[in-house]
Amino acid sequence: EPGSEILFIGTRRGMENRLVPGAGYDIKSIDASGIDRHNPLKIFRTAADYVKGSLQARAIIKEFRPDVVIGTGGYVTGSVVREASGLGVRCYIQEQNAFPGVANRSLEKYVKKVFISFPEAAGFFKDKGKLVLAGNPVREAFFTADPEGSRRSLGVEGSFVILICSGSLGASAVNAAALELIKAVAEDGGPKDIKVFFVTGKRYYGEVAASLAGIGGADGFVTLIDYADDMPRLMACADLVVSRSGAITLCEVLASGKPAVFIPSPNVTANHQYHNAMSVCSAGGARLIEESSLSEDPKLLVKTALELYNDREGLARMAAASAAASIKDAALTIYENIR
Repeated sequence: EPGSEILFIGTRRGMENRLVPGAGYDIKSIDASGIDRHNPLKIFRTAADYVKGSLQARAIIKEFRPDVVIGTGGYVTGSVVREASGLGVRCYIQEQNAFPGVANRSLEKYVKKVFISFPEAAGFFKDKGKLVLAGNPVREAFFTADPEGSRRSLGVEGSFVILICSGSLGASAVNAAALELIKAVAEDGGPKDIKVFFVTGKRYYGEVAASLAGIGGADGFVTLIDYADDMPRLMACADLVVSRSGAITLCEVLASGKPAVFIPSPNVTANHQYHNAMSVCSAGGARLIEESSLSEDPKLLVKTALELYNDREGLARMAAASAAASIKDAALTIYENIR
């Protein structure tokens, strides 16, 4: 329905303030903050933000007069969904992770339906009649990008391509493990047909570039990228993806039908990236390496990636399992349930 009006609500300090207007949509901000479990005194600020944010959300909703409100988790969601429900607006939740966050679990009673993205999430909600297994919406380009055309355009035909990405902000642990892998490939006796696209995150680009300069021959097979604007093409040309396991990134990997090595971030609520990764690993589409394991064995990614490089049949089975685990038409499923 191209005539629809869509308004986003976020916080003033979130990256949504750059991304949402950049995509052509309006956004308004409210005060909201999460509970800092390391500093219980900040709970008073969280409570004050909730009260203030709720008043702001109510004013925005009254002015915009939405037909539907969709909460996608996080501390902004609570104020907006509760106020909208109190004003008689139809509300829905879209839960991105296999392990749902506290906000979405607490809002179940205020909404008509709960859209989940992983079957495992169903166990955390009480009213099973509200649940719809919809998956996470990802861009159509991840489903349709041409692997061979992508390889030609990037000049990596005939190579074994490894795509390494550690999220939009980057991750030092993933970058360190990736540098160990690059060293192993660069060494005498290392595979000579490997090409690496390494997305470092803007924060770590300079640091990684300096380290890479000290690895002889790395510039011949490694392309360093601070932030990837064309991830569907990079994903399409990859034979193996190494990444964090945030919900959207993971679903982009599945939509591309790629085998992966997931390194979940341990610094997220309820360790939800671990549960996301385990959902795919249990289906046979990925391997999982925890950061704690990398601390014990810095070369664990090297061993895992080269083992997969040498097992093309196993890699093909993982790719098939990855594609099979992808839930297609997520956006359409959500739309059809709310229209």
